[in-house]
Amino acid sequence: MDSEITQAPELAQVDENFARAVPAAILAAILGAIIWAAVGYFSGMSLGLIAILVGAMVGYAVRRAGKGTDRKFGYLGSAAAAFGWALGTWLCDIGLLAKEVGRPILDVFASIGLTNSVAFAFRAADVMDLLFLAVAVYEGYRFALRHRTTS
Repeated sequence: MDSEITQAPELAQVDENFARAVPAAILAAILGAIIWAAVGYFSGMSLGLIAILVGAMVGYAVRRAGKGTDRKFGYLGSAAAAFGWALGTWLCDIGLLAKEVGRPILDVFASIGLTNSVAFAFRAADVMDLLFLAVAVYEGYRFALRHRTTS
């Protein structure tokens, strides 16, 4: 008789490590944002599709590092994916502006400042950016959760 019994929640949570998942999520979000900015800078256009990669990277990092089945791992993945999206959008916009004016990125950032650069990123956002944000957040949540195994 083939019966599938879901692993007891207590057994599934033995390997969980939220403290290890947090830095993994942050590092994956930052790395994804840097990749996004680099692709944008060298291609000359902001590719919102890379937000999907950022969400997947974050979710996968949370799953590998945290090994969690609890919703808090999904929430962490969602929040870090949203952070990666915001940072990636901002870095890409600053990079594209620097390329357009022919100045180094740090010079452009220094000349417009943090407040103005964030305002610039918000002005540059459109509906598609919000769609990519939603997909990244969903992937951050979904990929972060380890599925309970059956025995």
